[in-house]
Amino acid sequence: MILFESVTKKYGPRITAVNEVNFKVGDGEFIFLIGPSGAGKTTVLRLLNREIMPTVGSVFIDDWEVNKLPKSKLPYLRRKVGFIFQDFKLLPDRTVGENIGVALEILNRSRQEINKRIGEVLDIVHLEDKLNYFPRQLSLGEQQRVAIGRAIAGNTSVILADEPTGNLDPKTSWEILKIINDINKEGKTVIMASHNVDIVNSMKKRVIVMKKGKIIKDEKRSRYL
Repeated sequence: MILFESVTKKYGPRITAVNEVNFKVGDGEFIFLIGPSGAGKTTVLRLLNREIMPTVGSVFIDDWEVNKLPKSKLPYLRRKVGFIFQDFKLLPDRTVGENIGVALEILNRSRQEINKRIGEVLDIVHLEDKLNYFPRQLSLGEQQRVAIGRAIAGNTSVILADEPTGNLDPKTSWEILKIINDINKEGKTVIMASHNVDIVNSMKKRVIVMKKGKIIKDEKRSRYL
Protein backbone atom coordinates (compact mmCIF):
# COMPACT_ATOMS: atom_id res chain seq x y z
CA MET A 1 0.00 0.00 0.00
CA ILE A 2 1.18 3.51 -0.88
CA LEU A 3 -0.35 6.59 0.69
CA PHE A 4 0.21 10.31 0.22
CA GLU A 5 -1.37 12.40 2.99
CA SER A 6 -1.54 16.17 2.36
CA VAL A 7 1.92 16.21 0.81
CA THR A 8 3.48 19.48 -0.27
CA LYS A 9 7.03 19.87 -1.58
CA LYS A 10 8.56 23.32 -1.94
CA TYR A 11 11.91 24.33 -3.35
CA GLY A 12 12.61 27.64 -1.70
CA PRO A 13 9.88 30.20 -1.00
CA ARG A 14 8.56 30.51 -4.57
CA ILE A 15 8.55 27.05 -6.16
CA THR A 16 5.89 24.54 -5.10
CA ALA A 17 6.50 21.25 -6.92
CA VAL A 18 3.56 19.38 -5.38
CA ASN A 19 0.75 21.00 -3.45
CA GLU A 20 -1.57 19.22 -0.99
CA VAL A 21 -1.39 15.89 -2.82
CA ASN A 22 -3.50 13.01 -1.52
CA PHE A 23 -3.85 9.56 -3.07
CA LYS A 24 -3.72 5.89 -2.18
CA VAL A 25 -2.39 2.97 -4.23
CA GLY A 26 -3.30 -0.61 -3.42
CA ASP A 27 -0.89 -3.53 -3.62
CA GLY A 28 -0.47 -4.73 -7.20
CA GLU A 29 -2.05 -1.69 -8.87
CA PHE A 30 -0.72 -0.15 -12.08
CA ILE A 31 -0.96 3.65 -12.10
CA PHE A 32 -0.15 6.09 -14.89
CA LEU A 33 0.94 9.49 -13.57
CA ILE A 34 0.41 12.04 -16.33
CA GLY A 35 0.43 15.79 -16.89
CA PRO A 36 2.52 18.49 -18.57
CA SER A 37 6.20 19.03 -17.85
CA GLY A 38 6.58 20.64 -14.44
CA ALA A 39 3.29 19.19 -13.15
CA GLY A 40 5.02 17.39 -10.26
CA LYS A 41 5.14 13.81 -11.55
CA THR A 42 8.85 13.23 -11.02
CA THR A 43 8.67 14.90 -7.61
CA VAL A 44 6.02 12.36 -6.54
CA LEU A 45 8.29 9.49 -7.58
CA ARG A 46 11.33 11.02 -5.85
CA LEU A 47 9.32 11.45 -2.65
CA LEU A 48 8.40 7.76 -2.73
CA ASN A 49 12.03 6.79 -3.22
CA ARG A 50 13.06 9.08 -0.32
CA GLU A 51 15.40 10.90 -2.68
CA ILE A 52 13.77 14.08 -1.41
CA MET A 53 11.62 14.87 1.62
CA PRO A 54 8.20 16.54 1.74
CA THR A 55 7.95 20.03 3.14
CA VAL A 56 4.61 19.14 4.69
CA GLY A 57 2.65 15.89 4.93
CA SER A 58 3.44 12.20 5.05
CA VAL A 59 4.37 9.49 2.53
CA PHE A 60 3.70 5.87 3.47
CA ILE A 61 4.78 2.58 1.91
CA ASP A 62 3.10 -0.27 3.77
CA ASP A 63 3.60 0.44 7.49
CA TRP A 64 6.55 2.78 6.98
CA GLU A 65 6.25 6.55 7.04
CA VAL A 66 8.95 7.09 4.43
CA ASN A 67 9.80 10.66 5.36
CA LYS A 68 10.44 9.67 8.99
CA LEU A 69 12.61 6.62 8.32
CA PRO A 70 16.07 6.94 9.89
CA LYS A 71 19.00 6.67 7.48
CA SER A 72 19.81 3.24 8.89
CA LYS A 73 16.48 1.97 7.50
CA LEU A 74 16.93 3.34 3.98
CA PRO A 75 18.58 0.14 2.64
CA TYR A 76 15.40 -1.70 3.64
CA LEU A 77 13.32 0.83 1.71
CA ARG A 78 15.49 0.20 -1.36
CA ARG A 79 14.60 -3.48 -1.06
CA LYS A 80 10.94 -2.54 -1.47
CA VAL A 81 11.25 0.11 -4.17
CA GLY A 82 12.90 -0.16 -7.59
CA PHE A 83 13.36 2.88 -9.85
CA ILE A 84 13.46 2.89 -13.68
CA PHE A 85 14.91 6.08 -15.17
CA GLN A 86 14.29 7.59 -18.60
CA ASP A 87 18.05 7.90 -19.19
CA PHE A 88 18.80 4.39 -17.85
CA LYS A 89 21.67 5.43 -15.49
CA LEU A 90 23.65 2.27 -16.24
CA LEU A 91 27.29 1.94 -15.21
CA PRO A 92 29.20 2.19 -18.52
CA ASP A 93 32.20 0.18 -17.30
CA ARG A 94 30.05 -2.74 -16.08
CA THR A 95 28.54 -5.52 -18.17
CA VAL A 96 24.83 -6.21 -18.35
CA GLY A 97 25.16 -8.89 -15.70
CA GLU A 98 27.24 -6.64 -13.47
CA ASN A 99 24.77 -3.75 -13.78
CA ILE A 100 21.97 -6.02 -12.63
CA GLY A 101 24.15 -7.58 -9.96
CA VAL A 102 24.91 -4.22 -8.34
CA ALA A 103 21.43 -4.14 -6.83
CA LEU A 104 22.07 -7.53 -5.24
CA GLU A 105 25.55 -6.70 -3.98
CA ILE A 106 24.03 -3.83 -2.01
CA LEU A 107 21.77 -6.41 -0.36
CA ASN A 108 24.84 -8.48 0.60
CA ARG A 109 23.69 -11.53 -1.35
CA SER A 110 26.17 -14.35 -1.89
CA ARG A 111 27.88 -14.69 -5.26
CA GLN A 112 25.91 -17.87 -5.92
CA GLU A 113 22.61 -16.11 -5.19
CA ILE A 114 23.60 -13.13 -7.33
CA ASN A 115 24.52 -15.26 -10.34
CA LYS A 116 21.29 -17.25 -10.07
CA ARG A 117 19.14 -14.13 -9.82
CA ILE A 118 20.95 -12.43 -12.73
CA GLY A 119 20.02 -15.40 -14.91
CA GLU A 120 16.38 -15.20 -13.81
CA VAL A 121 16.21 -11.45 -14.46
CA LEU A 122 17.82 -11.72 -17.90
CA ASP A 123 15.11 -14.20 -18.81
CA ILE A 124 12.37 -11.80 -17.63
CA VAL A 125 13.73 -8.87 -19.67
CA HIS A 126 14.66 -11.05 -22.69
CA LEU A 127 18.40 -10.41 -22.63
CA GLU A 128 19.63 -13.94 -22.04
CA ASP A 129 22.33 -13.60 -24.70
CA LYS A 130 23.62 -10.19 -23.52
CA LEU A 131 25.11 -11.15 -20.15
CA ASN A 132 28.65 -9.99 -20.96
CA TYR A 133 27.80 -7.02 -23.18
CA PHE A 134 28.57 -3.45 -22.09
CA PRO A 135 25.91 -0.71 -22.31
CA ARG A 136 27.59 0.92 -25.33
CA GLN A 137 27.10 -2.33 -27.25
CA LEU A 138 23.34 -2.30 -26.72
CA SER A 139 20.45 -0.51 -28.41
CA LEU A 140 18.50 2.04 -26.37
CA GLY A 141 15.69 -0.45 -25.89
CA GLU A 142 18.12 -3.08 -24.62
CA GLN A 143 19.67 -0.57 -22.24
CA GLN A 144 16.23 0.19 -20.82
CA ARG A 145 15.61 -3.52 -20.35
CA VAL A 146 18.83 -3.73 -18.33
CA ALA A 147 17.58 -0.82 -16.23
CA ILE A 148 14.31 -2.67 -15.63
CA GLY A 149 16.29 -5.77 -14.69
CA ARG A 150 18.29 -3.80 -12.15
CA ALA A 151 15.07 -2.37 -10.66
CA ILE A 152 13.48 -5.79 -10.13
CA ALA A 153 16.61 -7.77 -9.23
CA GLY A 154 16.06 -7.53 -5.50
CA ASN A 155 12.44 -8.74 -5.74
CA THR A 156 11.15 -5.25 -4.98
CA SER A 157 7.40 -4.93 -4.41
CA VAL A 158 7.07 -1.40 -5.85
CA ILE A 159 8.36 -0.27 -9.26
CA LEU A 160 8.60 3.46 -10.00
CA ALA A 161 9.14 4.34 -13.67
CA ASP A 162 9.92 7.90 -14.76
CA GLU A 163 9.17 8.23 -18.49
CA PRO A 164 10.78 4.83 -19.26
CA THR A 165 9.77 5.03 -22.94
CA GLY A 166 10.60 8.72 -23.41
CA ASN A 167 13.75 8.10 -25.46
CA LEU A 168 12.44 5.15 -27.46
CA ASP A 169 10.68 4.61 -30.77
CA PRO A 170 7.03 3.43 -30.70
CA LYS A 171 7.76 -0.26 -31.37
CA THR A 172 10.44 -0.44 -28.69
CA SER A 173 8.23 1.51 -26.29
CA TRP A 174 5.57 -1.17 -26.55
CA GLU A 175 8.15 -3.90 -25.95
CA ILE A 176 9.25 -2.12 -22.78
CA LEU A 177 5.68 -1.56 -21.66
CA LYS A 178 4.88 -5.25 -22.12
CA ILE A 179 7.75 -6.21 -19.83
CA ILE A 180 6.60 -3.72 -17.19
CA ASN A 181 3.00 -4.91 -17.51
CA ASP A 182 4.09 -8.55 -17.12
CA ILE A 183 5.99 -7.56 -13.96
CA ASN A 184 2.81 -5.92 -12.66
CA LYS A 185 0.85 -9.12 -13.37
CA GLU A 186 3.25 -10.93 -11.03
CA GLY A 187 1.90 -8.75 -8.21
CA LYS A 188 4.28 -5.78 -8.25
CA THR A 189 2.85 -2.31 -7.76
CA VAL A 190 3.77 0.00 -10.67
CA ILE A 191 3.61 3.80 -10.79
CA MET A 192 4.68 5.08 -14.19
CA ALA A 193 5.03 8.72 -15.20
CA SER A 194 4.37 9.03 -18.93
CA HIS A 195 3.68 11.43 -21.78
CA ASN A 196 2.91 8.58 -24.19
CA VAL A 197 -0.72 9.12 -25.19
CA ASP A 198 -1.06 5.87 -27.17
CA ILE A 199 0.24 3.69 -24.35
CA VAL A 200 -1.88 5.33 -21.65
CA ASN A 201 -5.05 5.20 -23.77
CA SER A 202 -4.51 1.60 -24.87
CA MET A 203 -3.68 0.19 -21.42
CA LYS A 204 -6.84 1.52 -19.71
CA LYS A 205 -5.23 1.55 -16.27
CA ARG A 206 -5.89 3.95 -13.42
CA VAL A 207 -4.72 7.43 -14.41
CA ILE A 208 -3.74 10.23 -12.02
CA VAL A 209 -3.55 13.60 -13.78
CA MET A 210 -1.37 16.36 -12.29
CA LYS A 211 -1.22 20.05 -13.14
CA LYS A 212 0.82 22.71 -11.37
CA GLY A 213 1.59 20.37 -8.49
CA LYS A 214 -2.00 19.31 -7.83
CA ILE A 215 -4.01 16.21 -8.70
CA ILE A 216 -6.86 17.34 -10.93
CA LYS A 217 -8.19 13.90 -11.89
CA ASP A 218 -7.92 10.33 -10.59
CA GLU A 219 -9.90 7.68 -12.47
CA LYS A 220 -9.75 3.94 -13.01
CA ARG A 221 -9.59 2.56 -16.56
CA SER A 222 -9.04 6.08 -17.82
CA ARG A 223 -7.40 7.80 -20.81
CA TYR A 224 -4.90 10.53 -21.58
CA LEU A 225 -7.21 13.45 -22.43
